[in-house]
Amino acid sequence: MNKVILASGAALMLAMGAAQTPAQAQEKTLTISVYALAQDEYKQIVYDPFQKICGCKLVVETGNSVERLAKMEANKANPVVDMAVISMADALAASRAGLIDKVDTSKISNFGKLYDIAKDPNGDGMSVGYTFYATSIAYRSDKMKIDSWADLLKPEYASHVAWPNVTTNQGPPALYMLGLALAKDTPDLKAPIEAVGAKKGEIVTFYEKSSQLVQLMQQEEIWAAPIGRFTWAPFTKLGFPIAWAMPKEGQTGGMNVMTVTKGSKNRELALQFMDFWLSTEVQTKLAEKLIDSPSNKDVKLSEALANNLTYGEETAKSLKLIPSAVALDNRAGWIKTWNEKVGQ
Repeated sequence: MNKVILASGAALMLAMGAAQTPAQAQEKTLTISVYALAQDEYKQIVYDPFQKICGCKLVVETGNSVERLAKMEANKANPVVDMAVISMADALAASRAGLIDKVDTSKISNFGKLYDIAKDPNGDGMSVGYTFYATSIAYRSDKMKIDSWADLLKPEYASHVAWPNVTTNQGPPALYMLGLALAKDTPDLKAPIEAVGAKKGEIVTFYEKSSQLVQLMQQEEIWAAPIGRFTWAPFTKLGFPIAWAMPKEGQTGGMNVMTVTKGSKNRELALQFMDFWLSTEVQTKLAEKLIDSPSNKDVKLSEALANNLTYGEETAKSLKLIPSAVALDNRAGWIKTWNEKVGQ
């Protein structure tokens, strides 16, 4: 009798295990690696809605680019991250290190809606742009006139200017545009760095954080500074006539991109998530919260919203971005030259 009971119990356990297996097999988890900024908004607009659609669990890992790329490198043989959002240059670095794979854009229904600049930012098929920003000059229009990037170094203006340190996101792009203005736009940025170095005793500060600039502008210690468009809004609230420059050489900027980890076991789910993030609805909501400038050209924004973002096809076409290969191959040299000519 005991043997019968034991056998029946074993059969029941096997049956229960068999019943659970399909449910367990259907459980899907997508691990993404993202910047730490605006995570509450992303959760509301992107993460939670996607989990409801896919019936999956989204695991979100945050951190700066250095930390996140290092983790991807450490787990290269057995990836724990399925999809990562990083800068253009970091995407090329990840590609060179064999950390990411080609993006199958045929499975991204919203790919055709993207501005051309965002479709294949590095020209290698390894990334898709989800947001970009312009970099230009915020300046007191009642104090100065900016027609060229080189105007910032004029004798009458230099002592009222803040310039981004070369180690910041805005540093190399601003130097790149200054090089264009000086007709000396070599990848080593030597000429623009030397030009800034020649004015280092006059320039008010070489800023590390854009948050410093609003206070300096408010106190009228500076009249102008190269900035990213994502920091523009606070300047418009200072009560001064502050304009966004449209220099004859154009605007520069940066782009953040989506990548798929090489060896990911959830590749299809990662592509589904990327497609959702790039949809007109999601990109519109992120733009309305002033989180991201949309790379989806079907997004329509009010003039007030557009003024605080990098928006529109004309703007997208006008951006002169530093090629990622140039940034990666010359970054160490830029810093070395900067330390020699400008110092800190």
